[in-house]
Amino acid sequence: MSQSPAEPHIQVRDLSLAFDRELILTNLNFEIKQGDIFIIMGGSGSGKSTLMKALIGLKEPRTGTILYQGLDFWQSESWKRERLLRRVGVLYQGGALWSSMTLAENVALPLEQFYSLARTRVPELVSLKLSLVGLAGFEEYYPAEISGGMRKRAGLARAIALDPDILFFDEPSAGLDPVSAKHLDDLILEIKKGLGTTIVVVSHELASIFAIGTNSVFLDAESKTVLASGNPEEMLHTTKEPKVQAFLTRGGTIED
Repeated sequence: MSQSPAEPHIQVRDLSLAFDRELILTNLNFEIKQGDIFIIMGGSGSGKSTLMKALIGLKEPRTGTILYQGLDFWQSESWKRERLLRRVGVLYQGGALWSSMTLAENVALPLEQFYSLARTRVPELVSLKLSLVGLAGFEEYYPAEISGGMRKRAGLARAIALDPDILFFDEPSAGLDPVSAKHLDDLILEIKKGLGTTIVVVSHELASIFAIGTNSVFLDAESKTVLASGNPEEMLHTTKEPKVQAFLTRGGTIED
């Protein structure tokens, strides 16, 4: 799925999302470029996770279009959507590991499901992915036997098992102490640099947003749409939207 750096990886056009008759988001328009670390941010109830679900095929839009390199995701045949989603990795908020499986078995799942590999090849790839996230030697541990930060990293190892073109993170720092959150941010930057992966992060953690974000949208619960977009650091100094400014300064001022 090679493409020029300037070509959008994902385009969102006139997108509206709803649950039954309740409108959640409307009139969303933005682009995610190849190699972005793209932040979806906003306050509680602004629809961040709902938008991510639409982007990864879990929530069908009420109206509008999501294009993956020009392919209209929701208007495509199911086999085309499934093929595209094999190139997408997702790290859910809690890691979403199977508690009855070892870390090695968790990471092996997508490899065994989608690839026809020799039996000896799977353990090699599993160990490689775990080592990439700093968990070499933990193959036989169960999720309950490791810390929350390590579970997040194990979930990340599974998310990158198929060498995805795009990685989605749902509140990756949630429940982590500041040191573990910083380590996870550093890991995200390493993956982006090493693999050239486009990364989309749902987050309200300012430290992470400013540390890793290259582009972003700010969702507003009241207007149900995008209030601001762009590089988070630049947005901090240029936005005229009071809600965005309050969010990016935790209710203070830029000079604080």
